[in-house]
Amino acid sequence: MRQAKITRNTQETQITVALNLDDASTIKINSGIGFLDHMLNAFAKHGRFGLIVEAKGDLNVDPHHTTEDIAIVLGQCFKQTLGDKAGIERFGTAFVPMDETLARVVIDLSGRSYLVFDAELTNPRLGTYDTEVTEDFFQGFAFNAELNCHATVLYGRNTHHKIEALFKALGRAMRGAVAINPEVKGIPSTKGVI
Repeated sequence: MRQAKITRNTQETQITVALNLDDASTIKINSGIGFLDHMLNAFAKHGRFGLIVEAKGDLNVDPHHTTEDIAIVLGQCFKQTLGDKAGIERFGTAFVPMDETLARVVIDLSGRSYLVFDAELTNPRLGTYDTEVTEDFFQGFAFNAELNCHATVLYGRNTHHKIEALFKALGRAMRGAVAINPEVKGIPSTKGVI
């Protein structure tokens, strides 16, 4: 089983994330931010990952620290579970529609951290969630998982739909990238390491 459990404690947040790439039977999310819980559930369900998130953060300030720190730990869990990345597909692409919205996420588990985020989120708040932290989540995740992530909302109107389509697409793209392919011999790179 490719799995990891990481805890990160700071003066702003206390985060524990458990990730299982090969057994999606357990998904339990408790971030204290209802909309983020919904997004992480969608990510795990559509990525077919087992995911447990327990977070306590300074939500009296705003949701930024908690959202970003969850992304950091989730990225670290992916990095740890993948080890040297031998035998994986490495690349993943997903297009996800949600009503009037279409989102695309493309992943390369390259060992190099990079994010391109292109989404116009016109509604600044969904429940207690500040929508601008969506890009911070994707950046924290990409940089700590050490991957390239290109996340784009191609079109849409509803901010909830845009963000949800992005999280679902991230899950599906990650599922494709981490998949074991018996035709891939060793490390999927001309360099011999990732």
